[in-house]
Amino acid sequence: MTDPVSSIRQGDGLILIDVQQDFCPGGALPIKEGHQTVPVLNRWVQAFCDRNLPVYASRDSHPDRHLSFEEQGGPWPPHCIQDSPGAEFHPDLILPDNAVKISKGVRFDHDQNSIFDDTGLASQLERDGVKRLWVGGLAQDICVLTSVLDARKVGIEVCLLRDATRPVTAEGGEEAIQKMEAAQTRIVTEIGPT
Repeated sequence: MTDPVSSIRQGDGLILIDVQQDFCPGGALPIKEGHQTVPVLNRWVQAFCDRNLPVYASRDSHPDRHLSFEEQGGPWPPHCIQDSPGAEFHPDLILPDNAVKISKGVRFDHDQNSIFDDTGLASQLERDGVKRLWVGGLAQDICVLTSVLDARKVGIEVCLLRDATRPVTAEGGEEAIQKMEAAQTRIVTEIGPT
């Protein structure tokens, strides 16, 4: 079996979506086994750094009383509140110093599940010469899904690192995979030799 890392090439970028304390066990909105994405992502970060290719990391950064929170009529408990410990990246996630960080969920008028929603990321990727994204993070059936679909809409190829994502629900995860495959996303199921 070919190691998927060997197919990384110039024009590729790695994006880690919302690998934050609140989305991991013990957090305010924990995703089952969310922390297990971290060692897989760290291996991919190293592979991209070894090739001098760009790494991006998104994070929810909600203002207090954000409209996505239950007390404001939204679907979620308060999570990833700006400057709170829960909003921090998972402590075991190894981000390079030059990683581009994307804050989302900062707007007062709507939520931002997708990393492309009012962040300017598409323009940054174009400036960086990124034509293909390798994607992992949380949650597979919400922010990962919407981000992958938006990447495809703007013409960016996507490889989903399935072992580096976890869904809110198993059913939601399967449905998300089907939607991503229908959008011609390549699903990568293992990293191969490390």
